[in-house]
Amino acid sequence: MSELTERPPLGIRLLRALQKEPDWQAMRAEELVAFREAVNRKRASRLARLVSGFPDRDAVIQWQEAALPGRGLRVRVYRPSPGQAGGRDDLPLVLHVHGGGFVGTAVQSDWVNSHLAARLPAVVVSVEHRLLDQETPLAAIVDDAWDTLRHVVQHAARWGIDPARTAVFGESTGAMVTALAAIRAREHGLLLRAQVLVNAAVDLTSTGFEHASMRRHADSPTLTMPQMRLFQRLAVPPGTDPRALSPACADDLSGLAPALVVVPTLDPVADHGRCYAERLRAAGTPARLTEYHGATHAFLSMPGLVPQARAARAEIAEFLREALAR
Repeated sequence: MSELTERPPLGIRLLRALQKEPDWQAMRAEELVAFREAVNRKRASRLARLVSGFPDRDAVIQWQEAALPGRGLRVRVYRPSPGQAGGRDDLPLVLHVHGGGFVGTAVQSDWVNSHLAARLPAVVVSVEHRLLDQETPLAAIVDDAWDTLRHVVQHAARWGIDPARTAVFGESTGAMVTALAAIRAREHGLLLRAQVLVNAAVDLTSTGFEHASMRRHADSPTLTMPQMRLFQRLAVPPGTDPRALSPACADDLSGLAPALVVVPTLDPVADHGRCYAERLRAAGTPARLTEYHGATHAFLSMPGLVPQARAARAEIAEFLREALAR
């Protein structure tokens, strides 16, 4: 079945029909703040679990404060229950960055992150990063993720992790940030075992909007072209070089952590993931590309509506289990 004949899952179509699409390009600063606060309240609610999935019962979830340079930042930490951890205090670390760009919260990824914590087992630290707005560009999110990664690795004993077994994992905007973190890690000599990029947006230049998937799925149920344009406008304000924040435009992608690139086919940025996997391979970095047919953007955060999320979670867990083994 081709992408042209694939249809999103019924639950996604119904959700789209019930939602009113905001006027993204006309949205004022105060409207954006009110919109994302409302969205994040919904995503963090108990009712939202019907869509975003229920946490693994063998994981312990809590908010913690990470003391970063010049600021503190909340992170959502997932640990295996004492019975699952076996009393170990040297578990692998998975640093996670949620998607959303100008909306989003680590809570929306409890389903996948709690599973990874319990089943690998590992300590999963999800960054509750700053969100894009007229005063907060993408560079701030990149710094939040990178500074959190360095902080946890540098204070490994305090966090109960083995710094030699570290991976990064991001979704959507978070995958872009994760890919940039992997590049920084190489430049700073921080060894990563793996990187997982799910429905990754990795090119903020004009070229990134010229892919066939952008045209084909411009009005997809979970990510539209107007949303992408607002994201780009907030991420790279005037005077900012979009290439510097676009992993797809990096000069050198060699020597990076092996990658798993997960692509839902009904996604405007599907070709971003495909092309990035090709570039990684061309540079000599191992990259596995897996496509989930009939899945939409952000599907991993919607297991209640998109059945392919379970298969993707299983693949991610197995990939990380092998990469983080002693």
